[in-house]
Amino acid sequence: MRGLVSGTIPFSMVDGPGNRFTVFLQGCNMDCLACHNPYTIRVCDDCAACVDVCPTPSLQVVNGAVRWNAATCIGCDDCIAACPSSSTPKTRSMTPEALLEEVRPVAPFLSGVTVSGGEATQQAEFVQGFFTALAAEPATRHLTRFVDSNGLVDEATWAQLDGVMDGAMIDLKAFDDETHQALTGTSNVSVLASIERLAQRGTLHEVRLLMIPGRNDDLEDLERTGAWLHAVDPSMRVKVMGFRCHGVREAASTWTEPTRERLEAYGRALRAGGLTDLVLI
Repeated sequence: MRGLVSGTIPFSMVDGPGNRFTVFLQGCNMDCLACHNPYTIRVCDDCAACVDVCPTPSLQVVNGAVRWNAATCIGCDDCIAACPSSSTPKTRSMTPEALLEEVRPVAPFLSGVTVSGGEATQQAEFVQGFFTALAAEPATRHLTRFVDSNGLVDEATWAQLDGVMDGAMIDLKAFDDETHQALTGTSNVSVLASIERLAQRGTLHEVRLLMIPGRNDDLEDLERTGAWLHAVDPSMRVKVMGFRCHGVREAASTWTEPTRERLEAYGRALRAGGLTDLVLI
């Protein structure tokens, strides 16, 4: 059992409650225009366009496949800029046990582990194996195990993670399906079903709303969003995040960022829908 890991952050305060070790898996089943790590969407197809632009001998073609040497990499990301697929060659094929080895030394300073992406549930078997290993290891069994997901997940996959996952954070790009399709290329039917399912199971930590002025921030739609979420769970925790241009793909690099006043207007609309547990960032 192996997973394709795009990267890790040993200490993160924004990927769930407390101080968390965050794992980013490569590959996603959405194509969000506003993605803040778009190089994790597609898997490297070994076209080798990145090899010649690398200023160090960190990228080579071996038996037709691009191989990355982390020891000599200087982190310039020229390879990502040169990739015609907007992917990255800097991924690692890892076993759950190898990833556990990276968590173990920092575990005393952590409250949990979050697997993100890309889309974490695209590699559900690996996530299940990793979470099982964390729970079985004395040094890491105290850590809560969370998934950060876009919610485009079927019932069978969530069932696979039952018992090893303590909580999930779901990104709802838009409650209006037409708007959701325009922003992500997919319908939100499965996303809404995931929110309902996880809320019923008691494993929905929070819903996250990335607000983009002029794209998904109509206040009447947002009030309807709040009313629907409140109907699913009146005590639901919702994090409202203002869109930021940093790190996004070129198509979204000139989009407007919301002001603090606009964020507060989003909060009022959601509260009008019945929600009370809101975080605005």
